Amino acid sequence: MRIELENIAKKFKNEWIFRNLSYTFHTSKSYAILGSNGSGKSTLISIISGINPASKGELKYVVDEKTLDPDDIHSHISFAAPYMELIEELTLLESLRFHAKFRPFVSGMDEEAFLERVFLTAHKDKFINQFSSGMKQRLKLAFALFFQSDCVLLDEPTTNLDDQGVVWYLENVQAFSKERILIISSNNKTEYNFCEEQIDITNFKK
Repeated sequence: MRIELENIAKKFKNEWIFRNLSYTFHTSKSYAILGSNGSGKSTLISIISGINPASKGELKYVVDEKTLDPDDIHSHISFAAPYMELIEELTLLESLRFHAKFRPFVSGMDEEAFLERVFLTAHKDKFINQFSSGMKQRLKLAFALFFQSDCVLLDEPTTNLDDQGVVWYLENVQAFSKERILIISSNNKTEYNFCEEQIDITNFKK
């Protein structure tokens, strides 16, 4: 997969959050979008995900040298962010099986392995609304990493994670993103220190 951004810009009310941003993201590479709180990095990653339209510019999603139709983008991208909601009225096992209806597990992963790797086997029959914020965040990351996609987008991925959770994140994000595009939006170096390329959103304010 290849994601091409050409002169992307986003305006909120009368203020340009960023503009004239051109960049190409390639498979098997990792990228960090950097900037302080409120700088627009979360806005950019949501634009790349397809859930937030750009004010100007063009985005292309290319697979096998064919440009994807906008309606097909979501089946190629997985996205995790602290503000994204889980279906809390489901149990963990119900949520996992619901997710599996829409995309397959990555190679070597199945229901049992998923639960073990996310350290939630003992909680599989609990409703998600009973989970702590850290458990929910770990689950969001697992849904993004342990199911197939061409691109993984992570916005501030260690939010709500304790030290053990951060170690878990670092082990899994690198192990399960090697053959995909990985884009991380962050101002915490621990989250993105391994990324090969960095994009400072503040360079696109003018």
